[in-house]
Amino acid sequence: MMNYGVDPAVRAHELTVVRGGRTVLDNFRFEVPRGQVTGLLGPSGCGKTTLLRAIVGTQAKVTGTLDVLGHPAGDPRLRPRIGYVTQDPSVYDDLTVRQNLDYFAAVLHPGRSARGLRHERVTRAIEDVDLTGHADALAGTLSGGQRSRVSLAVALLGAPELLVLDEPTVGLDPVLRRDLWQLFHTLATDRGTTLLISSHVMDEAERCHRLLLMRDGRLLAEDTPGALRDRTGTPTVEAAFLHLVDEAAATRRPSTPQEPAR
Repeated sequence: MMNYGVDPAVRAHELTVVRGGRTVLDNFRFEVPRGQVTGLLGPSGCGKTTLLRAIVGTQAKVTGTLDVLGHPAGDPRLRPRIGYVTQDPSVYDDLTVRQNLDYFAAVLHPGRSARGLRHERVTRAIEDVDLTGHADALAGTLSGGQRSRVSLAVALLGAPELLVLDEPTVGLDPVLRRDLWQLFHTLATDRGTTLLISSHVMDEAERCHRLLLMRDGRLLAEDTPGALRDRTGTPTVEAAFLHLVDEAAATRRPSTPQEPAR
């Protein structure tokens, strides 16, 4: 039985996505608590990106109930309250890091009266992602990891209540991954931001306050890393995931018909 908390950032009930006759998400029920780092863990192709797109309101053919920050997913009132970073960096190569952020800040906070706010948000976002030394470099000259950090900085400009990150650490070196996870926890603990972060790297699960484990379009489990380890009697989240995969497969496997008693 699910133990729903009070006023979660995201709440899903019977959430289903069918695309091209294929069920991509199958009857999801879960919550994402506010002010915590929730990890969405599962192998590539299991439906993580589809789930994130549903939460930010860009996924078509979604059925069931999906509430985000107190409104139905996709509600226009949510746009300034959610930051979304896709797997592909969303930056202009012919602009510098600061020019990219200045542009997006002007979109978020138009008008001369907001000039001071824009400057403050841009400076803080550049510092948050540790790109101060590259602020005047063209985005097209940056490494893949640096470009990803520019996209993250853009998402931080609006000081979002919910930050949705689709595999933000893929391809990054261990030091940068560590630094980004430190930033994620700072955003949650110091600023009260809710973070939902997808990954297929199981060791990152240990860095999360709470986990959603996925496979083949199904939600295997929803709990804290410690509770999942205890529940499965395993030493790591990766081992717990494999245990749950085997458990789910055994549940779905049809039983062998027995011969009539003689």
